Amino acid sequence: MSIEALRTDDSRFESLPDWPYRPKYVDDLAGYEGLRMHFVDEGPADAPVFLCLHGEPTWAYLYRRMMPVFLDRGMRVVAPDFFGFGRSDKPVDDAVYTWDFHRNSLLRFIEALDLTDMTLVVQDWGGLLGLTIPVDMAERVSGLLIMNTGLGVGVAPSEGFVAWRDYVARTPDLAVGKLIARGTPHLTEAEIAAYDAPFPGPDHKAGVRRFPAIVPTDPSMAGVDTSKAAARWWSEDFDGHSFMAIGLADPVLGGPVMHRLRNLIRGCPEPLEVPEGGHFLQEWGAGIAEAALDTWGM
Repeated sequence: MSIEALRTDDSRFESLPDWPYRPKYVDDLAGYEGLRMHFVDEGPADAPVFLCLHGEPTWAYLYRRMMPVFLDRGMRVVAPDFFGFGRSDKPVDDAVYTWDFHRNSLLRFIEALDLTDMTLVVQDWGGLLGLTIPVDMAERVSGLLIMNTGLGVGVAPSEGFVAWRDYVARTPDLAVGKLIARGTPHLTEAEIAAYDAPFPGPDHKAGVRRFPAIVPTDPSMAGVDTSKAAARWWSEDFDGHSFMAIGLADPVLGGPVMHRLRNLIRGCPEPLEVPEGGHFLQEWGAGIAEAALDTWGM
């Protein structure tokens, strides 16, 4: 059954600051035939893969400060846009966006590109989904660079998250650029516009509306069992390299949430704390990327 979707016009993505990357697309993911997913894929094809996963309500552009660091060190960088975000197609029916819809599309994407030796670079929903990848394909995962995020194990991560979820539920036409700029004051007007670019109107924002509502905060919700299995894997079976950075100014997924999460990651070293860093910590990301690579000797 085909899914009705919108596609943001390419003209809205012209001349984005610090974004020289040529868009690539896949439109035949198993189970998602006809929906076009955008991704960036740069660097040597046979190099270790840094899979950069964005969250709500951003897109791959969020990684523009980190990607050059990874590329300069000889890594391959792959950064997809989840359906409903960035340059990927945007189903118009809010009900399409479920935990399994997003997670399975990510797994099928990894299979389609046959990504291996992956360091997961995750934040926000990039972590909620990305941290569960090893449940199905542990052999493909070799490392983790984790920023303000969590695992959906059936409890709300903070009171701040509940307030955020309720706010989005009341705001069908969320002002995406302004929201991101609120906690990231060093953004330019052009960068703010780049975050607004995927969303010419509220009909393009079904994914934005749905992500907060489907975070697995109740034991009965989809994703809880998979997330609990992922927590066990990271604490008991993970033996790769890891690095955590925490934006302490994040009112939703800040220090307390992240320090609890660190205790679940086997061998995770002392985190890098960024006092001024907000929720969208990739906007302070160049130094974080350098610190992680230096720690790993890569």
